[in-house]
Amino acid sequence: MTDRKALVGIARKSILKGSKSFAAASHLFDRETRERVWLLYAWCRRCDDIVDAQDHGGALGPQDGMQERLQLVREKTALAFAGRETGEPAFDALGVVARETGLTLEMAGAVIEGFALDAADWQPHSEADLMRYCWHVAGAVGVMMAVVMGVSPDDADTLDRACDLGLAFQLANIARDIEEDDAAGRCYIPLDWMAEEDIPPGEQMKPHYRPALTRIVARMCRTAHVHQCSARIGAARLKGRQRWAILAAAGIYGEIAREVERRGDHAWDHRTVVSNVRKLGFIGKAAWAAIRPVPRSCLAAASERKMSRQDLMDLARHTRPLA
Repeated sequence: MTDRKALVGIARKSILKGSKSFAAASHLFDRETRERVWLLYAWCRRCDDIVDAQDHGGALGPQDGMQERLQLVREKTALAFAGRETGEPAFDALGVVARETGLTLEMAGAVIEGFALDAADWQPHSEADLMRYCWHVAGAVGVMMAVVMGVSPDDADTLDRACDLGLAFQLANIARDIEEDDAAGRCYIPLDWMAEEDIPPGEQMKPHYRPALTRIVARMCRTAHVHQCSARIGAARLKGRQRWAILAAAGIYGEIAREVERRGDHAWDHRTVVSNVRKLGFIGKAAWAAIRPVPRSCLAAASERKMSRQDLMDLARHTRPLA
């Protein structure tokens, strides 16, 4: 099995290639936390790439055999938690960080169910469905990241806030990537929302529906803001450097949602990115925010949260499992 130092090196390359925004924020952690975050990220990224036949995101590969690839992810993840060699550095990385921090197979399974939704060519019908999807693919990852940072698995409220940050990140990604997802035959906009705006399924990118789509995305970005504010309450309980890193990541990803909303009808003319200069600005702002109380405006916004982590877990539990 590849030794830990080599796995950390591989994981670092993965995050630098797969998520420049998160990579920038991760350097604010202390060394131990930073390495563990990289190790966990490598597993998340590799699972996504295997299921979608990608290389660190980007264009989807051939989608035949997706169920077989999903089963491979499940098998290798189980091997990692059993402490056995998996044949894949990213899964061996998961095994290392799980042994060091107390991550569980159940936590990882919640993430894998998000990949199962994509493998089933699934689209949300309601806002609750959308949030369930965001829980699996990002909220559950937020919970795992919190445990990696030393949050007790029994600290339910702080884990709720960590989940909220993942939800905010995923909603920002969905808002930004609507055109890319459409090109790949996917849509994460709830059918109920499209019906309210008289957009027929599959036609959301047609030019004459752009104003209606813009209204939907503003709604999505507002929801992302609510969950980001909720996450700030939990971030205040972290150690100093961890709090700084999390607030920096929240600022950078929050800017993606804000920029998409600002662009309005032109949000998808070209991909929304946050420049390195602006990232440095958010890192600086996060340093100041890390020593300040959570703003009252954020506390007020956080109170608008409709669904908690427990609500989403209950929803997932009572929804028919996917193959």
